[in-house]
Amino acid sequence: MIVLLIAAGTLVVFLAINFIANPRVATSSTTVPIVVGALALDQANPVLHGCIQAGSPPSNVIGSLIVPVKTSATGAIVHPNGGAGDYDCLRPLATTASPGELLGFYSAQLQAQGWSLFSHGSSHAVAQLLFQKAGSDTFYWIVGITVNAVHGNTSQWTFRIYQNSSSI
Repeated sequence: MIVLLIAAGTLVVFLAINFIANPRVATSSTTVPIVVGALALDQANPVLHGCIQAGSPPSNVIGSLIVPVKTSATGAIVHPNGGAGDYDCLRPLATTASPGELLGFYSAQLQAQGWSLFSHGSSHAVAQLLFQKAGSDTFYWIVGITVNAVHGNTSQWTFRIYQNSSSI
């Protein structure tokens, strides 16, 4: 009986601490930050609008569908899963910026929106950055920026966003 009383008392103490501290998850806004000294953001460019589907990506992730100025599509938007399974969208693009400027643009913009850079470098491409963020839909989301080739002052790259199969 004493063990049960101690366990119940411990439970009550920790519940009281949790109630008093009342930790809350900070939500990030979906506004696009202004990053000084980087490539300019092209808010009117529709090249990634085809990645928006009913309910996907969630509202706190959709702000990642951005491109720098002077970006154009070099191929169609691809949904590899075709609506079956986890969300996945990619599009080949080109921009008149160096790979460093392009990766710097995404690093600054996405980290300002609460994305975490968890991988950089690539064995199959010129360069790659992978970012992760917890979506409001209880899944982790990944954004990948892969620079595939550089021709003169044009970088050819792929923007990819997908829902990780693991929930938060």
